[in-house]
Amino acid sequence: MKILLVVVIVALVVGALIWLRREAAARAARELADVRADAHRWYERLGGQVMNLHGDEPAVRQALVDASERYNAAGSQLEQAGTVHQYRLARETALEGLAYARAARIALGIDPGPELPPLTAAAGAGELTRERQVEVQGQTFKAGPQPGRETPYYYPGGRFQGRPVPAGWYSTPWWKTALGAGAGVLGGVLIADALFSPAFADPGYGYEAGYQEGFADGNDFGDQGGADQGGDFGGGDFGG
Repeated sequence: MKILLVVVIVALVVGALIWLRREAAARAARELADVRADAHRWYERLGGQVMNLHGDEPAVRQALVDASERYNAAGSQLEQAGTVHQYRLARETALEGLAYARAARIALGIDPGPELPPLTAAAGAGELTRERQVEVQGQTFKAGPQPGRETPYYYPGGRFQGRPVPAGWYSTPWWKTALGAGAGVLGGVLIADALFSPAFADPGYGYEAGYQEGFADGNDFGDQGGADQGGDFGGGDFGG
């Protein structure tokens, strides 16, 4: 009798484990299917925007170029995706492309459409609410909340060297070209600190903490890089 009872208990335990494993596999499959469908939905929406939007203004053309790049990148990611994390990355790329498409619609003067889900990379970066112009290492940089001939490059928000870069329109994509243009990490840090200085009293982003960290880091770089770099950082050009 005891042996029979043990056999029954073992059978119940094994059956429960098999059921739990199947349920876990089913939940994982449903989650994967859901994130795959969600990523494809945003990707297809981006494709429609890229195909249908056109414009000759520099801000429109540049925003659509960036949107098209994200569309191609998201398509490649979706082709290779096989996990929840990979599909979420593809979704993020598609959403970033839609942010550029939305910027193109704003530059065209048409309805930008509904708000998009927030970008993970832009968390805490905020957005510009005031125009500003600064000079860093002999070059002029402009930024503001609206597109224009002098600020044709949109950025949906993110980080450069750990510093928040708010969403807005910029005169040059310095966050991408700092290294390629020879400005290096130090140059990019100086540009970020100058453009987002608390002196502008811009309430659109919480840059104070990042600015203070950047100021200290910039001084460290300046001490290592020579008197000219330190002078640019601390002089009147820095403050705009």
